[in-house]
Amino acid sequence: QVQLVESGGGLVQPGGSLRLSCAASGLMFSHYTMGWYRQAPGKQRELVASITSGDGTNYGDSVKGRCTISRDNAKKTVYLQMNSLLPEDTAVYYCNAHGDRWPVNDFDAWGQGTLVTVSS
Repeated sequence: QVQLVESGGGLVQPGGSLRLSCAASGLMFSHYTMGWYRQAPGKQRELVASITSGDGTNYGDSVKGRCTISRDNAKKTVYLQMNSLLPEDTAVYYCNAHGDRWPVNDFDAWGQGTLVTVSS
């Protein structure tokens, strides 16, 4: 059974930092692009950052320069370091696994989400 479990969310003041973690189980972690998405109230889910099985990274325009995504294949965990947080970063952050190598091409899984609130 595939599970993605996010942690690290919470309340942080503007300008602060948070590190989100997503621990995966039940899948060939090294064969997946791992991504972080977020959804704010009343808005569509959007990409925050992703990292491929080959360690290529991609960032959403709204977080470029403020976030860093990384992965530890041995621990089956992906991280999102977020700095200089803004109130508009407030959202539920979701972890995603998308297969990008055979035999798991295009397999997709989501975590339950972790809430990040940026407020003074």
